[in-house]
Amino acid sequence: MERIVLGDAEITRVREWDGPFAPAQAIVPGLAAEVWQENEEWLAPDHWDPATDSHVGALQTWVVRHGGRTVLVDTGVGRDRDRPGNALFHRRPSDLLGRLAAAGVQPEDVDVVVNTHLHVDHIGWNTMDQEGTWVPAFPNAVYLMPAADHVWLAAEAERDRTGARALMYADSVLPIEQAGKAVLWEGEYRIDDALTLEEAPGHTPGSSVLRLASHGERAVFVGDMMHSPVQILHPGSNSCFCEDPERAAASRLRVLQRAADKRELVVPAHFGGTGAAEVRRNGVGFAVTRWAG
Repeated sequence: MERIVLGDAEITRVREWDGPFAPAQAIVPGLAAEVWQENEEWLAPDHWDPATDSHVGALQTWVVRHGGRTVLVDTGVGRDRDRPGNALFHRRPSDLLGRLAAAGVQPEDVDVVVNTHLHVDHIGWNTMDQEGTWVPAFPNAVYLMPAADHVWLAAEAERDRTGARALMYADSVLPIEQAGKAVLWEGEYRIDDALTLEEAPGHTPGSSVLRLASHGERAVFVGDMMHSPVQILHPGSNSCFCEDPERAAASRLRVLQRAADKRELVVPAHFGGTGAAEVRRNGVGFAVTRWAG
């Protein structure tokens, strides 16, 4: 397991899956092929496969231990979910709980689950199948969900009751509400003296970041604000999954500016390699100064 210690906090990365995901220019469609090629020396092989021109990424959860709490940041795809039209996610035989156990985390140990946003690959292990019923996978946890995303996803599920978003709402969000475990927050939400959630909309209406500050050391968990490190170089470039591209780019720029100025470790949801990076300002964009993890 990959661990990072910042102040009094310990961060552990637990991967659900990693590998080539899709053509690079399909993931970040606003960037020319030359951007990837010019940065091959450090993008390959962890973030880009030049032989196939594929974006390389990961599905993972981040475990944050601080102040006696165990916090999970995003919960991946889940196991045996109906995800029609998505070959990578459909009926996936995921063993995230086993991988968490290998990192010393049992379901009962988790105090807080953070869903940075409510896309399919960030909420899947919110629940598990128990004799044909979806129940919270982490029975002692509260689940923190952005209120704006909940409004959006519930409306999408109502609009198309047989669609993919209706399925994910029904198996990964609604059971958490019915169990009384969901906390829908807006603006800012403080978990403890070191961990704070803040809105960073654009990728979804309620996309958020989780900030960690302990004894002068800092990190920011950015969810899907970035799918590839090329978006650090070119923060105006969105992934193909962003619901509101203009707001997504503005949020990305703001978060990267603060990360560079405050020396926050940037921890995205899908980076391959070590998965986290320190950044600095570099002209109109940013550069990676150090990989961590």
